[in-house]
This record gives sequence, structure tokens and C-alpha cells, in this order.
Amino acid sequence: MSVRVAVVSACVLGAGLFGAGLATAEELSPEQARAFVVGKLFSYTCFEGTVGQGRIFPDGSVVGTIKMHGTGEMRFAALPAGTIHVDNSSVCAHLSGLPISPCFRVQKIDYRSFRGSVYGMGFAYCDFYQRNPRSQLISGPVETPAATPVTNTRPSLRPSLDQ
Repeated sequence: MSVRVAVVSACVLGAGLFGAGLATAEELSPEQARAFVVGKLFSYTCFEGTVGQGRIFPDGSVVGTIKMHGTGEMRFAALPAGTIHVDNSSVCAHLSGLPISPCFRVQKIDYRSFRGSVYGMGFAYCDFYQRNPRSQLISGPVETPAATPVTNTRPSLRPSLDQ
């Protein structure tokens, strides 16, 4: 089961990282895609319902979450360094145990999002939206505990003037 999650995670994050055909989207070269994506946190939604979020690091490692087909529990996924690699002509994923290394297209939708797909499979895509985890800290509802009265537990060193 964990091998399947790893394979799907690499394809989803890689495809999302390096994606598919929007008429108004700007297709990015492999180096442009790397600069646009690496190190940033993206949430993603795929055509068949898979969702999650992830980050690709400069060494090609991938860390994130995935919920297959949008059902079940969210799973953590981590892939080792060198999983995603960029050469002069393409961005590809290397997964041990797979006979091929799928390569990806990246099409920038706007300054914070892109669409990704495996070359030759444009119908199978994921849309990625950049997230800033710091903004989620301040934008969510603030939960404060119920107020409790403060009692003075400090001992008195001298009697009051009334005594």
C-alpha cells in the first residue's frame, strides 16, 4: 500500500509540479518551472478527485499529503532526494521500481498557480495553488480559552492598615 501511495504521490506532485494544457496558460521551460515551484507550498486538486498539498525541495525530494480520489484519510508522503529532477529538456520523476521515469509539463496559470500533467496525457492533470502557511496562522478564527478569574495567591507580608 505504501508503494502505491509513493508512486501516486510522485506522479501527482510531479505532474502538478510540471503540468498540462490551458489555452491561456504560459508553458514554462524546465528551469522556469523549477524556479516557480521549488521550495513553495502548494495545495493541489486533480481531475479524478485526488487532493493534498506538498513541497518539492531543491534536492528533488518531495514532502506532502495526499488523499486518493478525495476519499479516505489524508496520508503523509515523503519521497527521497533525486525523485524530481530537471535536465535541459524536461522535468522528470525517478521512482525506484518503475520501468520508466515519467516527464511533466508545467503551465503557469497566474503568479500563484499552475497546471501539471504527464507528457502525452493532457487529460490527466492536477491544478496547484500556492499556499502561505504563515497567513493561515493569522487568517483563521482565533480560539481563546474561557476567562477564569485570577485570584491573588501571593502571601501578605504585612497586615493591612485596617487591622
